[in-house]
Order: sequence, then C-alpha cells, then structure tokens
Amino acid sequence: MARLAGVSTQTVSRVLNDYPGIRAETRDRVREAVAALDYRMNNTARSFGTSTTRTLGLIASNATLYGPSIAIEALEAAARSVGRWVATVYADAADEESVDAAARHLVSHGVDGIVVLATHARTVAAASSAAPGVPVAALHAGPGAERQSEGAELAVRHLVDLGHRRIARVAGPSHWFEASAREAGVVRALPEAGLRWEGDWSAASGAALAAEVAAAVRAPGGPTAVAVANDQMALGLMAGLHGAGVDAPRDVSITGFDDNPDAAFYSPALTTVRLDIVGEARRAVGEVLGLADPELAPGPARLIVRASTGRAD
Repeated sequence: MARLAGVSTQTVSRVLNDYPGIRAETRDRVREAVAALDYRMNNTARSFGTSTTRTLGLIASNATLYGPSIAIEALEAAARSVGRWVATVYADAADEESVDAAARHLVSHGVDGIVVLATHARTVAAASSAAPGVPVAALHAGPGAERQSEGAELAVRHLVDLGHRRIARVAGPSHWFEASAREAGVVRALPEAGLRWEGDWSAASGAALAAEVAAAVRAPGGPTAVAVANDQMALGLMAGLHGAGVDAPRDVSITGFDDNPDAAFYSPALTTVRLDIVGEARRAVGEVLGLADPELAPGPARLIVRASTGRAD
C-alpha cells in the first residue's frame, strides 16, 4: 500500500490513524491506495509493523446448549496451545445477515482466521462470503460431521448387538449439521425403518415427546429401543417415560450422544457416545492456520455403555 501511494509505511499508519498535520494531497493518495487494494482497517494491530494479530475469530451461536458451550471452551484452549487468542462474537446462525455482520466485525479486527460453530451449511457460506481472503473452518462440517455420523452408528449397532430390531429415534433439529450427521449414522445402522421424532436438543423437548413414545412402546410391535440425538433430550425423555410408567431399560433401551458430565448420574445412567471435542477443536484451529500436523487429528468417537440399555426380550 505504501508503495502504491508513494509514501512510507509510517505515513500510511499516520493517515489510517487520523494523525493531524498530514498534507491533504498525501492523505488522498493513501486513501486511494486503500480503496484500490480493498484494505480493511485492523483495529487491534494498527502499528502496521506486523501482518498478524495472533488472534482467531470465533462465530458462535446457541451457546447455552452443552455441545456449543464445551466446543467454545475447547476452541479457546486449542488456540492458546498454538499461541493465539480468540475473539468470540455471537450470531443467530439461522440469520445470514447476523453471520455476515459477525464475520465482517472479526475481519475489521484483523483476525488471522475464523472458526464457525456452524449449525448449518449456509452459516459457513455466509461467513466465508463476508470474509474473503480470511481462512474459515467449521467445527462440525467435513471430517467432524463424519465422526458424528460414526458415533451415532456405534450407538445403534450397540442396540442391535443387544438383540433390538425395532429401534426408534429422536433426532435433533433437521437444519443442524450435527443433527443431519447423527441421523445419517443412525439410519445407516438401523436393521429396519422405525419411528422418528424430532426435538430441539433440550431436555424439555425430550420430555414433551414422552407420551407419544410411551404409547408407541406399549403398542404391539412397538420399538424396544430409542436412539436419541443428544443426552439432554434423552434425559427429558427418560424422565417423561418414567412418569408414564415406562422405564429404561426394563421396557425400552435408551441411548444418547455427547456424554455430558451429568450423563453418568442420570437415572438410569445413560449409555451414550463421546466425541473428542478437544481434538476436533485442534483440527479446526490447525485448518485455519494451515498447520498440517497429524497429531491434531481427533480421535474416533467412543461408545460409553451404562445402565440405560439392556438386552431385548
């Protein structure tokens, strides 16, 4: 930029930081160079002496849910491990304008890359479009989605190994990456098509489905097991079923997903799937920074067997 304007880098810095005493002609030349190069002001590193802020941007949403909240913590730790800080902005992932504004805000602060806790494909597309030239990675897309799918498949295969053939499922919101990936894994492993319900990841949505699930379990030829897309919905479902006189695993086996810290203390303790969230975070950070390190690859999903599943009668 300094070369294009025919001035020193110090002069460019002074113009960009609105120092007084700069001749109007010089100021105009610098501004013309800014427009020609589509330069975006770096609010955190105005010294103009470095090309990096050593800061990564994070676009997050739905942070009150267990999955996103633990992912934010893991991403911040992964960034610190490679000498970066994280600037987090929150956006409505279903609103492209909100994501666009969040990405532009991060770009204006000169982040070295952006990680998106994306709920669906258009979230990533909106972030990438708003941040041309800035590397963008999504935590739960690509390889991350496949590991989610493999984890859900593990849960259903566990039920099949226990003799269950009539397996229903409670899926997450269909527009979420995680829900689609987990649903794909469940369907891949199902021995036959079964009943399907959809919740919103919350325990309340699982409880709200309990009456329908209980009626299905009691019906002739009804499901003997239910694969639930996350632990919180499984908790609500088991509580609602118990209130309706249907208990796990006596009447129906239940699996969850995420292995949240409370899953071992549910009643009964929940059989679930544990993802390597720390490894996924390191992969995403490595992707935006161009770090091709095999040690950054996440470990496989693991099935954690507890008391909520038992053999089919």
